[in-house]
Amino acid sequence: MPLKPRFSKETNQGRCTAMGPFKSSVFILVLHLLEGALSNSLIQLNNNGYEGIVIAIDPNVPEDERLIEEIKDMVTQASPYLFEATGKRFYFKSVTILIPEKWKTKPEYVRPKLETYKNADVLVAEPNLPGNDEPYTEQMGNCGEKGEKIHFTPDFIAGKKVNQHGPQGRVFVHEWAHLRWGVFNEYNNDQKFYLSRGKKEAVRCSAAITGKAKINKCQGGSCVTKSCKSDRVTGLYEKGCEFLLDFTQTEKASIMFSQTINSIAQFCTEKNHNKEAPNLQNQKCNLRSTWEVIRDSEDFKKTSPMTTQPPKPTFSLLQIGQRIVCLVLDKSGSMAISDRLKRMNQAGKLFLLQTVEQGSWVGMVMFDSAAYVQSELIQINGGTERDVLIRKLPTAAAGGTSICSGLRSAFALIRKKYPTDGSEIVLLTDGEDRTISTCFNEVKQSGAIIHTVALGPDAAKELEELSKMTGGLKTYASDQAQNNGLIDAFGALSSGNAAVSQHSVQLASRGLTLQNSQWMNGTVIVDSSVGNDTLFLITWTAQPPQILLWDPSGKKQDGFLMDTHTKVAYLQIPGTAKFGFWNYSLQASSQTLTLTVTSRASSATLPPVTVTSKMNKDTGKFPSPMVVYAKIHQGAFPILGASVTALIESADGKTVALELLDNGAGADATKDDGVYSRYFTAYDANGRYSVKVQALGGVNAVRRRVTPQQNGAMYIPGWIEDGEVKWNPPRPEINKEELQGKQVCFSRTSSGGSFVASNVPNAPIPDLFPPCQITDLKAKLQGDNLINLTWTAPGDDYDHGRAHQYIIGISTSILDLRDKFNESIQVNTTDLIPKEANSEEVFVFTPEGVTFENGTDLFIAVQAVDKVNLMSEISNIAQVSLFIPPPTPPETPSPSLPCPDINVNSTIPGIHILKIMWKWLGELQLSVALG
Repeated sequence: MPLKPRFSKETNQGRCTAMGPFKSSVFILVLHLLEGALSNSLIQLNNNGYEGIVIAIDPNVPEDERLIEEIKDMVTQASPYLFEATGKRFYFKSVTILIPEKWKTKPEYVRPKLETYKNADVLVAEPNLPGNDEPYTEQMGNCGEKGEKIHFTPDFIAGKKVNQHGPQGRVFVHEWAHLRWGVFNEYNNDQKFYLSRGKKEAVRCSAAITGKAKINKCQGGSCVTKSCKSDRVTGLYEKGCEFLLDFTQTEKASIMFSQTINSIAQFCTEKNHNKEAPNLQNQKCNLRSTWEVIRDSEDFKKTSPMTTQPPKPTFSLLQIGQRIVCLVLDKSGSMAISDRLKRMNQAGKLFLLQTVEQGSWVGMVMFDSAAYVQSELIQINGGTERDVLIRKLPTAAAGGTSICSGLRSAFALIRKKYPTDGSEIVLLTDGEDRTISTCFNEVKQSGAIIHTVALGPDAAKELEELSKMTGGLKTYASDQAQNNGLIDAFGALSSGNAAVSQHSVQLASRGLTLQNSQWMNGTVIVDSSVGNDTLFLITWTAQPPQILLWDPSGKKQDGFLMDTHTKVAYLQIPGTAKFGFWNYSLQASSQTLTLTVTSRASSATLPPVTVTSKMNKDTGKFPSPMVVYAKIHQGAFPILGASVTALIESADGKTVALELLDNGAGADATKDDGVYSRYFTAYDANGRYSVKVQALGGVNAVRRRVTPQQNGAMYIPGWIEDGEVKWNPPRPEINKEELQGKQVCFSRTSSGGSFVASNVPNAPIPDLFPPCQITDLKAKLQGDNLINLTWTAPGDDYDHGRAHQYIIGISTSILDLRDKFNESIQVNTTDLIPKEANSEEVFVFTPEGVTFENGTDLFIAVQAVDKVNLMSEISNIAQVSLFIPPPTPPETPSPSLPCPDINVNSTIPGIHILKIMWKWLGELQLSVALG
């Protein structure tokens, strides 16, 4: 039966009002072009020098040529600092600065090649909150895994935040270590002190860095600096206490603690690393120092220290121009199989109707054994140009497959009007071509970005290499029409340089094979951040279906345009689509239907909710797990509490649904950062896998204006110089509403590209997956001698299923526990039955076998074991320190003073003194009276 409208306009508004006004002072930055992009960096390490670094200036940054020079100065200062800090091993060799299209053009500004905002390594943008100029680096992965992007603000680049964060060049090196080598901070904003052997210690690395614990007490507009008081219960300092660094230091490590200190010029090594400090570096990197992690990197392994000083960095100034894209479409004989040609035309129609942005130049080439120009470059100014291109889509399939012919023809087509630098080619093919490698050099020299779409199981195995060498998107679509993979692939091809307000946003993508006049019913949420240029597109495989669509007010929508040849119907909503729930019902029999809904931002100043997804690597070799990531943000702010599902389809068409989580456990590196993650272990076959993510925001989803502790340079609260305390302004205040977040209702679908699996054995696939490492173990004292442990349960296979048992080890030596876990004292866990993966585990025990007395530091770790006795890595190490408060001294009663009518002749000691005092006071009064 058709799905009838369920909500009135008023009901919809009541349920979905959270996507309403977004204060203009907040989202100045968030319209940056990089929004939603997951990095595909162009950085190369060549003879110890990093080349291809892309620093992008956000288009909303006001035009200021000084900013370009300040970026150059920052990198130039950073290069020798990096060189010395890494033992003369690395330096910055060449940097590209991307300049916004709307800035004035200059002769020295040239058109980019592969460099785009999407793959920029550093973004310079206005702060997400006024006054918040803290530099930071996005890190989705765990220890040793490359980060995504460094974020700076113009005021930071201009040197206006040196007191708070230190010199720009030094900060760049701090952030580079996050980005390139996957190390973490050695400070902790949430816990600035800890107990070690009964003594209070500042969280720092190395422990030789000196400073004092101070607090700034402010009342009525005046502030007083005081020494911090101890909390009698915890033994730590009172809330608000800061560790103020001595301005003059001699210690040289570590850059990941505070590169601001003049003497700091090194990373912590295993010799001076503070392993007990409760910071992210210790928690995520198994107590290893930053230098140990860097030493394990691929960069380190393929370089040797230099014997000469490196040259200064060189800079290229590139300015974004118009988008130039050419469709290169396979029309070989195999495209007649499984309706591939029609499905390609359906996807091409979506791209031309909706995905490609206004103002873009689009051309078309088709190929079989040879190539044919279908359309020269046409600029998209409206529906007329779009319709002209749609009519050029190929209609018949025949011939062989010559991919290089198609590419060469596309290069020639583009060069008639523009250089190929920075142009894009969308290459779709379903066939094998053993000569594809013959044009690799031409592809590299062209400066063009090639996006590849592999259709069906036999597409050329070398196809992904074209995307990899040019920074393009790689996608895969099976012959299972109900999975809508081909349309998803073309829908993902928004410009890497267009403003996010121009991007086509996919709200829904669904397919179903119907029998016996069944109905395909559903709801799509059009939230207030989108609504412009909204398109409903429906495809079928046999006969046109019955189509029913209602807007949020319950009004039925008519006017679908039917193309019976391509088997597609679509409806473009004029103006801005109504916000709320759009309900649809499609009826058909014995055929497959798909529904795709796309839209654009409702305003140039209101960033839409975006969902972008990717895998952690391009290839998965069984039994190594893959990780799928989905980043859900509105502008710069994370969306928490969404329902997120990854649909991963194998080469044989089987699909696995995988719930993604933002819980800071398992594959998820950071809790509540808007990045949802999960391990993928359900290998089915060798070959290509496609990835699609569906996200839904409802009553539990909130947009938070506050992110977790970011991986960036420490904010310096103040200094101690010549014994005098000098405070910096406090960090920007965050109100309670921002902490709680604002409810958001939305629906989104995002293509996560594709990956290739190998070494997958024949069924039944053996169990070679252990439980994942526990990374969020916490411990606290409960009463006098009980220890309360909490952690997120791992699974039987990484973060899926249920582990079989836990092993808990304790030791008074943190290194013995890490390095000799099997020899540590084992806690009795007979009554501890593991819960389902991602549940909260709580376990309370009494430490036995160790002397647990005042001042004792006890270290604890957990290991999970599955049903076939595969063991996880040991968890992060938690610490408890036994602190017994000193007894409160009894109050001493004050002595009672004698009453005035006491007998002055008394012989009680002390009374004689009172007599003398009274006599003296009497004489004093008389003296005053006589004057």
